[in-house]
Amino acid sequence: MQYHQAESWGYHVPTRTCMASDPLEKVARLASESAVVVFSISSCCMCHAVKRLFCGMGVNPTVYELDHDPRGEEIEKALMRLLGNSTSVPVVFIGGKLIGAMERVMASHISGTLVPLLKEAGALWLWFWSSTKLTSQTGRPEHGNYH
Repeated sequence: MQYHQAESWGYHVPTRTCMASDPLEKVARLASESAVVVFSISSCCMCHAVKRLFCGMGVNPTVYELDHDPRGEEIEKALMRLLGNSTSVPVVFIGGKLIGAMERVMASHISGTLVPLLKEAGALWLWFWSSTKLTSQTGRPEHGNYH
């Protein structure tokens, strides 16, 4: 499978015809292949916003643009069944687990639970200096510990 950079966020992965005939099985398989997976439609403003949110956090999601997939409509209907409503995209999976649509992602972000989910899935690496002394001459760290 060939990956290519999709605009300024993550990776768009062209989906191949899967041997699984059930779109829900295909969703489950695709969602489990990367730390963060976004099912999207390229012209959707909410999809764009969620991809920008992840990019701004330093996360590179795998993005499946359903309007570029021959079975995109089937997958979109399967996502609607998973969500239990008519809102179909964006749909976000983190660590293979369904997070939900835009409102669930934003609620998680605002409540402070999104970053721990991303870290647990291995999608976000936070590095910072602790116990660092700055040299008086350069203003640069003399030594430090990464966490």
